Amino acid sequence: MPSTPSRDLETFANPEPGRDYTIRIRVPEFTCLCPKTGQPDFAELTLEYVPEALCVELKSLKLYVWSFRDEGAFHEAVTNRILADLVAAIAPRFMRLTADFNVRGGIYTTVVAEHRAAGWAIPPRVELP
Repeated sequence: MPSTPSRDLETFANPEPGRDYTIRIRVPEFTCLCPKTGQPDFAELTLEYVPEALCVELKSLKLYVWSFRDEGAFHEAVTNRILADLVAAIAPRFMRLTADFNVRGGIYTTVVAEHRAAGWAIPPRVELP
């Protein structure tokens, strides 16, 4: 049976909860509709996060992203909504979502939204010789 779009974000236990590490996910085929014209908007999403107890399961993320395909949304609103839904699902230490939209009317738009858990700070970078 074929898959269908879904707003359900599945999770799994972080295999290394005692360590800060970064997960980067690139979604090159995000689509939604322009709320003014109804024409399609295309973007590449880049999700970066430092998990706490949970990680997002990738198939459910794919189906979640797909659920926006026929929905009208301003770039700023859809980026912040996706970030909020992901934060609600996995409560990461840190999360950044970059939505790099293709040209519309001669204008490119990039929206970057971030979340930081209370009390979490970026560990200092280690420079090796």
